[in-house]
Amino acid sequence: MKHVNLRLPDDLHEKARDAAEADDRSLNSWLVAVVRRAVQADEEPNGAQR
Repeated sequence: MKHVNLRLPDDLHEKARDAAEADDRSLNSWLVAVVRRAVQADEEPNGAQR
């Protein structure tokens, strides 16, 4: 597993933290899921995104 330092503006951090809490996840777990969905969307045929 790799460690990444991520700098977020305060307002974005707050929104991400709130979204993670609403999804009953840690912020880290929520960010991993978001990045995973973004990467998988890029791998879909014709670059189709949701």
